[in-house]
Amino acid sequence: MGNLLYLIAVILIIAWAIGFIGYNVGGIIHILLIIALISVILRVIQGKKVV
Repeated sequence: MGNLLYLIAVILIIAWAIGFIGYNVGGIIHILLIIALISVILRVIQGKKVV
């Protein structure tokens, strides 16, 4: 499950970067970035190591 969180975070950050550079989607792309950051922070707080 931890790998899935990192995968989702990376996908959301890439989607945010594409949207920020190439398209004007509005606030949705920034919400995706916030969700990605929250998932990474939760992973760090849990302190589990990636296998």
